[in-house]
Amino acid sequence: MDARPAATTLHPGTNCRAGRHPDRIVFDIPSRVAANRIENSAARARAPRMPPVSAKFSLRFQPPCILADQAFSLRQKDSIMDKPAQHHRLIILGSGPAGYTAAVYAARANLNPVLIAGLAQGGQLMTTTDVDNWPADAMGVQGPELMERFQQHAERFNTQIISDHIHTARLQQKPFLLVGDAGSYTCDALIIATGASAQYLGLPSEQDFMGRGVSGCATCDGFFYRGQDVAVVGGGNTAVEEALYLSNIAKHVTLVHRRDTFRAERIMVDHLMKRVQEGRITLQLNSTLDEVLGDASGVTGMRVKLAQNGEKKDIPLSGVFIAIGHKPNTDIFAGQLEMINGYIQTHGGSQGNATATSISGVFAAGDVQDRIYRQAVTSAATGCMAALDADKYLATLGKV
Repeated sequence: MDARPAATTLHPGTNCRAGRHPDRIVFDIPSRVAANRIENSAARARAPRMPPVSAKFSLRFQPPCILADQAFSLRQKDSIMDKPAQHHRLIILGSGPAGYTAAVYAARANLNPVLIAGLAQGGQLMTTTDVDNWPADAMGVQGPELMERFQQHAERFNTQIISDHIHTARLQQKPFLLVGDAGSYTCDALIIATGASAQYLGLPSEQDFMGRGVSGCATCDGFFYRGQDVAVVGGGNTAVEEALYLSNIAKHVTLVHRRDTFRAERIMVDHLMKRVQEGRITLQLNSTLDEVLGDASGVTGMRVKLAQNGEKKDIPLSGVFIAIGHKPNTDIFAGQLEMINGYIQTHGGSQGNATATSISGVFAAGDVQDRIYRQAVTSAATGCMAALDADKYLATLGKV
């Protein structure tokens, strides 16, 4: 991610506005998605869409907690569930690379897919400024611009896009039932592409410098810190992996961990200690990140707090990578689909039906089922696979 100034506080209900910095655009999540439901192509043409973002613009991630005031009462939810559900052959949940790619392939197969965009429309790429690893974009592309192109591609093949947030899923019945803030839906086949969210510490300074030196993905953004000093915060597999990865790119890596032992796999810790001996990584153990330091140009350092005596120490650097794990967005499917640590389990393999889940007719694509790779291109690939798998499944029902 590139360096950008902090934005002003977000207020639900606004689609797009400039913050106090003229070189920045901030997207807000709509406060009432019902008004934005898209029922047909004519409505799609009138509906607000993600505006193209030029190279000088960036997005700032806003945590889902800002939507707390949008919670529907149980009475309102019951009222929605009492209304007749809209039925579709195929519904895709999620509007990231996996969801939109699934929509393109499903639409080309004449499945007339419906994509329900969710709250964080556009997925994690909406928080990424420079995307330099998307194939065929030799000069790089802005994350929001790329997602706009994904959306346009899906719409070109008449994918019906609905702006709604699904809060209830009943997958033990056929057809499957989904209940959202704006309505209820049933479908014969379902592709889950709701993604995963990087976990952050919750420091105000961490959010202030998000996309301006603070990142949750070394594989995505490490390239921009070539030859610079950076830090990784965490002590598990994710943190050690990212520290090792960055040690091949950055000038020096400081790994901050609140304990004196690591939770990562032993072989990974062995690799880490080798890099420490080589002087490429420094361990800052029994310490926590207290504050991210910076100015209008971006991150200039970090302040760590020592657990033993509470002493604080400033370390100059250019980037801070928070690596305390990811949380897949699968809460509404808990107890219905087989999962491991929240990640939906799929069949996998090379014999077809690789994206199938433990429930026939339900498929999963993207980060929601991938705790290893978590790249836009791999998400898009599994979105394609899920659409092809859903097509074959619907054919067995005689509904293609």
